[in-house]
Amino acid sequence: MLMKFINAFWVGGLICLIGQILIDKTKLTPARILTSYVVTGVILGAFGIYEPIVNFAGAGATVPLSGFGYTISQGVKKAVNSTGYLGVFTGAVTAAAAGVTAALVFGVVAALFTKSADKA
Repeated sequence: MLMKFINAFWVGGLICLIGQILIDKTKLTPARILTSYVVTGVILGAFGIYEPIVNFAGAGATVPLSGFGYTISQGVKKAVNSTGYLGVFTGAVTAAAAGVTAALVFGVVAALFTKSADKA
């Protein structure tokens, strides 16, 4: 059980380290780096490369944005298999719905309990 936590920690940390290196050493904007993480997760998930990483690292691979891309690719695969090519349009939304809803709900809750202020 402890090894699951250790593997999640170092794999997630490695993904974040790569992002930090890209921010520090390239002229890529953070938005482009985040977008490339999602696209990379979709591509690796579509070809079945990301699944062994998820099985090994668990949340260390599914929580970063590359994991969001992986979730989208798996949702599209599942929807295409069950409903045909219409699943290309519905699978990603269905697969990501719980995560997006949680982000919105927790964002609203955080906004209710904090006070915003202008940055000086």
